[in-house]
Formats: sequence, structure tokens, C-alpha cells
Amino acid sequence: MSTVQKSANILLVDDDRELGKMLSDFLAADHLKLTVRNTGENGLEEFSKRNFDLLILDIMMPGMSGLDVLKKIRQTSGVPIIMLTARGDDIDRIIGLEFGADDYLPKPFNPRELQARIKAILRRAKPALNESRVLSLGDIYLDTRTHRARVNSVELELTGTEFEILKCLLETPGQVVDKEHLSERALGRRLLPYDRSVDTHISNLRGKLERAGNKNETIQNQRGVGYLLIPGS
Repeated sequence: MSTVQKSANILLVDDDRELGKMLSDFLAADHLKLTVRNTGENGLEEFSKRNFDLLILDIMMPGMSGLDVLKKIRQTSGVPIIMLTARGDDIDRIIGLEFGADDYLPKPFNPRELQARIKAILRRAKPALNESRVLSLGDIYLDTRTHRARVNSVELELTGTEFEILKCLLETPGQVVDKEHLSERALGRRLLPYDRSVDTHISNLRGKLERAGNKNETIQNQRGVGYLLIPGS
């Protein structure tokens, strides 16, 4: 395991105290330190005090919901966030992704699956030290070393997932990147049947590019296959 993962600090905000205790013990065995808070309000307070590498937010909580916490955090931070959703509740999953979550996991879940998602996101959020490239197309620029992207001089506030998707598209401009590849690269997992996560992240990315002033390059959907970044004329 990398030193990045060994030193990772994770915040879980979930009102299920038994789940919090179980996950704390389980992840500790893999050298992942889990801080647990049982309300959205307490979770936000803890987040304001410390630096966390990743957040896990339960959507369904009394008082301030996980979605409310997500919206608040995304106003100031791009920290990776995994949402815990009710199984079969597609609306909550889509809303969470639209608000800037990196991934979701439906309850009940196998803790090993959560562990795998955490590791994939942490690897993606901390690029290798020897990786240093600037990718560009038209007025879009992406720096793999600093993990920053911009449109001309306008900085893009991207989540880790959006950054990785844009990176994939910039690596092969004008060529279709299939959704399976995007899911494995950006989410660290295989594409699941009826999974709209990649589509939602693409939609968010399009909006951020347009709001930053990008008018020439466009992300197009190749129906049933994937997406491609079209160079401007």
C-alpha cells in the first residue's frame, strides 16, 4: 500500500453508530484512520477543524442530510466524497453526483467494496510524483503534476472524478473513449449495468467548461459507446 493511503484521514458522517464502529475497526486494519460523526451538523463542524483526504456521507440522516452537507462542502472544497445511498434509490444517487459527489455506494454494502472505492479514489487524487504533463486542446489546459485545470486563465473547480475524465478525453482528442474505460479510470471500478455515474459527471464537466468560457471544444456523446472531445475549428 502506498504511503498516501497509509496516512489517509477519512471522515464518515452517518447516524448509524454500529456501522461507524464496524467501519472504524475494519479500515484501521488497513491503516486508514476513520473519524465518525453522527449528524450532518457535527460532520460539517469536524470538517472545518481538520484536513481530511476523503469524506463518506450518508444521504438519509435526521436534520441536515448528507446532500445538504455535500452542497455546503462543495462551496469551498473539492475533497473526494463518497455518498451512501438507499439501495434502488436512483434519484438520490443522481442528485448526489450532480451536486459534486465523486461516487456512491448503496446500502447495505460489503465493507470490502467501500475499502476498494476508497483506495481507488485516493490513488486518483494523489498523482504519482514522477507524472508531470500538461495536456491541452484549444483553450483547455490540464496539469497532471499540480492536479489543476483551466480554460485560458479561468481555473476550473473540478472534483477528482471530473479531472480524471477530462484527462482521459484530452489524451485522445477526437477519439471516442468508451464508458467502461472512463469508469475504470475515473471511478476505479467496472461500469455497472444501468449505471449513469459517468454520464452525470460528463454533464457536470460540460457545464463547468462552458461557465469558464470554453466555446470551441465540445464533449460529444457517441450513443451506446462513450464520449469524445471535439477540437474547435
